[in-house]
Amino acid sequence: MASHSPAGSPTGPAAHRRRPPLAGGPSAATKRVGVTLALASAASVTLLGEAAHAEPQLTPDQVRAQVATLYQQAEQATQEYDGATEQADRANSAVTALQDELARKTAALNTTRDALGSLAAAQYRTGGIDPLLQLALSSSPSTYLERAAFLDQAGTRQSVTLRQLASQQRDIASTRAQATDKLAALRTAQAAVAAHRRTVTGKLAAAQALLARLTAAQRAALAADDGPPAQDTAPAHGTAPAPLPAVAAPSPRAARAVAFAYQALGLPYVWGATGPRAYDCSGLTQAAWKAAGVSLPRTTYTQINAGPRISRDQLQPGDLVFFYSGVSHVGIYIGGGKMIHAPHPGSTVRIAPISEMPFAGAVRPS
Repeated sequence: MASHSPAGSPTGPAAHRRRPPLAGGPSAATKRVGVTLALASAASVTLLGEAAHAEPQLTPDQVRAQVATLYQQAEQATQEYDGATEQADRANSAVTALQDELARKTAALNTTRDALGSLAAAQYRTGGIDPLLQLALSSSPSTYLERAAFLDQAGTRQSVTLRQLASQQRDIASTRAQATDKLAALRTAQAAVAAHRRTVTGKLAAAQALLARLTAAQRAALAADDGPPAQDTAPAHGTAPAPLPAVAAPSPRAARAVAFAYQALGLPYVWGATGPRAYDCSGLTQAAWKAAGVSLPRTTYTQINAGPRISRDQLQPGDLVFFYSGVSHVGIYIGGGKMIHAPHPGSTVRIAPISEMPFAGAVRPS
């Protein structure tokens, strides 16, 4: 007799498909937990990776040191910018002068050509007939001789005019070549100006990014080291400038240069500036000595050759003091181991000890 399974207990393949999972197999819930843990693990790895690449936390002193380095590099680039700008200005002036000269010479050449054309036309009108025929047609021999003399004189003037024309053409070609060379020099200098400008702005942007990581109080403390806030000490329009203070110096010119520097105290540092409302370091020293009647070159690299070298123990007020191995900073000595200088962007013209930067040398303008 065939046996029968109890009701509700199916047998056969269907029963196997519906059999619950074995105790050791992964359930759907278990799979969901596993996926969740895997995602969490991946997220933690990502977060750890981001943390590992995050910018390191710097102390205020570390920020100060890095910003000082960036400012020094920016000032070096500023001096190169100033030099390139000066070269571009000179080249531009030379190009303009040569273009004016070329225009004058071209006008003179055109005048010579007009004169030559008039002379040629006159000769054609008077000398186009054969001399023998002119003699035959002349009413008298004396008339022919007068005409022959005129033709010889006209030929001499034509020769002189032709030589003048050739000389003018050679002169114009030489002037045009000079103008072309100066124009090429101008373009080179302008490219250098743009490159140095990018360097300066890049360094200053990096410095500002570092300063932004400080608190407001920390930035204020850092700014306090650079002297008082910027102030406008320039005289108002239509008013006389304030009298310069009396300064003890070895010469009247040195005294006036130092007095000018004192008057600039508190004005802002602006790279590339030569006054009267802002200065960079070499712009200040150039302006101070200009007020004393002495013309200094524009950059620190050239100002250090603007007078006899002075040792540190022989410094006197008015001497120019230079810093860093690249001679990228300059101030004006005022005595007592101190100078007046324009430190860096964000600061103002101030008094500082010359010991605060690596001393590179000094000169005495005259």
